[in-house]
Amino acid sequence: MIDFSQAIIDKLVVHQVGCRAEAEPIRFSKDIMHLQNDETVADVLLGYFFKPFKEDAYYNFWHPEDISQNEVYTTIDSLFGNASAFYDASIRIAELLYENSNHPKIKGGEFYMAIFSNVVVDGELVNAIGIFKSENKETFLKVYLKDQNFELGTQEGINIKRLDKGCLIFNTEKEQGYKICSVDNINKGNEARFWVDDFLGLQPREDNYYFTRNYMEMCRGFVNDVYNKDNEVARADQIDMLNKSMDFFSSKDNFNEAHFEHEVIGQPEVIDAFKDYKESYQQESSIPLKEEFDISKSAVKGQKSTFKSILKLDKNFHVYIHGRRDYIERGYDQQKGLNYYTLYYEIES
Repeated sequence: MIDFSQAIIDKLVVHQVGCRAEAEPIRFSKDIMHLQNDETVADVLLGYFFKPFKEDAYYNFWHPEDISQNEVYTTIDSLFGNASAFYDASIRIAELLYENSNHPKIKGGEFYMAIFSNVVVDGELVNAIGIFKSENKETFLKVYLKDQNFELGTQEGINIKRLDKGCLIFNTEKEQGYKICSVDNINKGNEARFWVDDFLGLQPREDNYYFTRNYMEMCRGFVNDVYNKDNEVARADQIDMLNKSMDFFSSKDNFNEAHFEHEVIGQPEVIDAFKDYKESYQQESSIPLKEEFDISKSAVKGQKSTFKSILKLDKNFHVYIHGRRDYIERGYDQQKGLNYYTLYYEIES
């Protein structure tokens, strides 16, 4: 969890990074900004920079050969040791962003870089460096007085409630490549990877959030890919498996794979299929799936919306199933030539 309630912007600079694919230029400010005399703008910027980071998903700098070859890491590492080099460092980081903005869907925009003090991350008081980019402009109505009449006009600006791209690098865990959080609210799919992979050079931090999210995603994949209609598994049974999985992660503090298999899966032949799927999943994705770890409630909350418990019947009915699979019966009406479900319940509300 990040607490920026007492955070201070020590240094801030804004440059403009054009779309390289469109041959747009990069423009640098002559100097850093001075916010000491404008607390309102500083407060707005703190909310704009920090509020998008709501999850406990962290990253580390890395490089496939050696972390010393990650230029963003080496620049940031040097800056933590010498804040007086901030302006020059911002020029280099902006240049690296421009060099890696090769995809045609990556727009040009304003580049911000800041040094923060008094930031608390997971209970630790640290300094932080932020790298941000705004790409989208919005049109705002402007009301103004002219000749004793109120007039309306339009003005383009940045929506302070939506940060397009950003990362926060916390001055802790240097040996692991620093503790970092990152967000990209604009690009999806392959073009989104440029921010994390090509520009910043990040990999997920291997912690309980990471292990919990990975295992839950694998469980959902097993239901979609194996425990499905192709293998004669009714949709109600699929939903039951998803509900049991979510209940397990929601109610437990610690994950134990043997307990999960016994309480959630149950049937020996399904457990065997689950083990086979887990093995192939790890090999194909190169994602580690631990057999024991402390469950991250933040990761569980983030996965909840993907564990859908909706039984869709043609285009006529959507049945939300939250439990009690034994209260649902499936059948076939020979006369009507239609499938049906029978639902049992105690109280109608």
